[in-house]
Amino acid sequence: MSVLKQHLQSAIFTLLEREVSQRRIHELTGVDRKTIRRYQAIFESQHAATANSPTVPAGPVQPVGAQTPPPQTPPPPRPPASDAAAPAKPFNFARSASEPHRDWIEQQVRLRRNAQAIYQDLVDQFGFTASYDSVKRFVRALRHVEPEQFDRLEFAPGEEAKVDYGEGALTCDPKTGRFRRVVWKSSKQVWAQLHEEAFRYFGGTVSYVVLDNLREGVITPDLYEPEINRLYAAMLEHYGVIADPARVRDPNRKGAVENAIQHTQNTALTGRRFESLEAQNEFLIHWEENWAAKRIHGSARRQVEAMFQKEKPHLRPLPATGFRYFSEVVRTVWDDTTVSVDRSNYAARPAPIGSLVCVRIYETTIEIRDRRTQELLRTHARASLPGSLELPESERPFNPSRQTRIALASAGDIGPQTKALCQHMFNAEDRVGHRGLWGIVGLAKRYPARLVEQACDHALRHHVYRYRQVRAIVERLFEQALERLDSALFSAGAAHNAGSITPPTEKPHDHSTPGHRTRPQTAAPVRRARHA
Repeated sequence: MSVLKQHLQSAIFTLLEREVSQRRIHELTGVDRKTIRRYQAIFESQHAATANSPTVPAGPVQPVGAQTPPPQTPPPPRPPASDAAAPAKPFNFARSASEPHRDWIEQQVRLRRNAQAIYQDLVDQFGFTASYDSVKRFVRALRHVEPEQFDRLEFAPGEEAKVDYGEGALTCDPKTGRFRRVVWKSSKQVWAQLHEEAFRYFGGTVSYVVLDNLREGVITPDLYEPEINRLYAAMLEHYGVIADPARVRDPNRKGAVENAIQHTQNTALTGRRFESLEAQNEFLIHWEENWAAKRIHGSARRQVEAMFQKEKPHLRPLPATGFRYFSEVVRTVWDDTTVSVDRSNYAARPAPIGSLVCVRIYETTIEIRDRRTQELLRTHARASLPGSLELPESERPFNPSRQTRIALASAGDIGPQTKALCQHMFNAEDRVGHRGLWGIVGLAKRYPARLVEQACDHALRHHVYRYRQVRAIVERLFEQALERLDSALFSAGAAHNAGSITPPTEKPHDHSTPGHRTRPQTAAPVRRARHA
């Protein structure tokens, strides 16, 4: 048996004398709680010996040493169960010096403050003059009079289920052949799948599931807004169930499942060995149906199976299909507007380039979601081969080797003859003819589309298949159109002047003079045709 150093023993006995809890002693000294319990037994036995022996002088308890263990007096035997215990002498609150401060002391006791802290505040804040022992006896009596209350949690049928992990029996490891104490493999997906199996076993679902704050279910424990694991939350949403994590360090919130797991471990699994997990599961199903379901519940005093059958009609129906499981990763949108998943690329628009998106990877599909709101942005079929690219042609920037359809479609917007000429040029020159195609399509941005269509019709009839020749034809047609417009304007001006009286001193304006000929303003530039 290991013996603590002298200063640690003194510290433990001092803290025990001040009624400090074992947990707090462990936090202050770092000593294991089992060791603290052993020294507490020694401390209590010394006090019992002091109380029974009038020759022992009063004073502080001496710490135990390694060479001279303290005398231990066994506690008196417990009386028979049939004998009634003698009633304890009631504490006289009225005679206590702490009674005038009773309301304040009760508030501090409810805050779980110890007698030493209460005594110190009484002296500092209220000028308390009595001894510490007076406060200690008063606080001890209050705690005895007002024990902590625990409520029996009861819910409507089908309202709530509690879930927790439990350790299995010794099971043979198939890799090493050794027997190991097995805890079923834990992960986010396994945790969710176990819930699904439970729902199917019970034949329905409940409204709420109460769970511990383990990582498989709760990402960030919080008293007010716990963050639920997204895979787990999605599975529960599929079944119409809401997760309700228990408060941290509050096992009483789900004490029923704690007791059920302990009963299963102690009764069904303790001392057993299994060759595989499958064999252990088969045994547990047999034990559940033949023993656990038929037992009489301790507090309800009814058969467990009968209680379940009464509650079963209140369970919610199961959905037609099971939950589709997925893994989730965060990816960056590359400069080609795609994200990389399993060495394949998928279009991510409208997510901007350089942003982070959330990608859900299903068995056959890929979902791209907004990382903050989880809004669905894109859905793709999962690529079967690495190196695949799922990016529509309409979302790709200009690339000559892929722009034939776009160029021909733009030529068709100008007119059928323009499209026919461009198609002939592509058939004759293939990819090299793309430059000429885009040149002809670009003519419609500088000249009227009807003139480009006329030029292409002329080129087809005369077997002209060069961009420069088509451009020259368009420019010539444009010049002719301008000359006709000039002639029409000149004729209209002459007719106007003929019908009016010209003053004798004013020389009529000569519109036929070349230096004074005015052309109409146009948005397109005027260029002289050059014949190739």
